[in-house]
Amino acid sequence: MYLGEIVEIAPKERLFENPLHPYSQALIEAAPIPDPRARRTRLVIEGDVPSPMNPPPGCRFHTRCPLPSNRCRNEAPALREVTPGRVVACHLRENGNMEKLARS
Repeated sequence: MYLGEIVEIAPKERLFENPLHPYSQALIEAAPIPDPRARRTRLVIEGDVPSPMNPPPGCRFHTRCPLPSNRCRNEAPALREVTPGRVVACHLRENGNMEKLARS
């Protein structure tokens, strides 16, 4: 969930293996790894969290998303089933685009 809206629903194994919403990806990559020698790149979320009382128009995450489009800024994405049992609210995931976002 982000600002009170569900952004992704998936079986936990699939969510952790390949998060499809940029917010889900950033949350999972922010979790600490128990091995102090392990290194990984992360999708860094920049900016401040908008007010939940006055959320931005369009996708609520677009102000912090690394790849927002004009559509994201103006049209809220609907929750859509992208594969069986996998639901995501992201314009980037339409038309079968299942790739992970580039990491910083």
